[in-house]
Amino acid sequence: MALTLLLRCRELEETREFFHTVLGFNTVESAESTLTVEKEGGKLIFTTQDLWSAAPGLSGTIYFSVPDVEGFWNEVKDKTPIAWPIQDMPYGAREFGLRDVNGYLLAFRQAE
Repeated sequence: MALTLLLRCRELEETREFFHTVLGFNTVESAESTLTVEKEGGKLIFTTQDLWSAAPGLSGTIYFSVPDVEGFWNEVKDKTPIAWPIQDMPYGAREFGLRDVNGYLLAFRQAE
């Protein structure tokens, strides 16, 4: 089962620039003035519409599995604030975390 999240953002163009330029996601304008970002099968949809609350927010971490987490770490580590550096976690994952331009916590782990 595929999962896609619809998230509120402050500004679509700023979000597009971050996900495309910093993280290398494919970005496309989608229905109802939304922005869809995708990488390695992981997809997020962003909107500026006030559907739920006054500010973007999520009490959790959005995880992406990537085929080469070391390579991706080296690509992005100097381009954005890092939440935690690449490391082997006690639960067996090799991963790192960062914050996007909207404050969402994104984690990238080695695909199995």
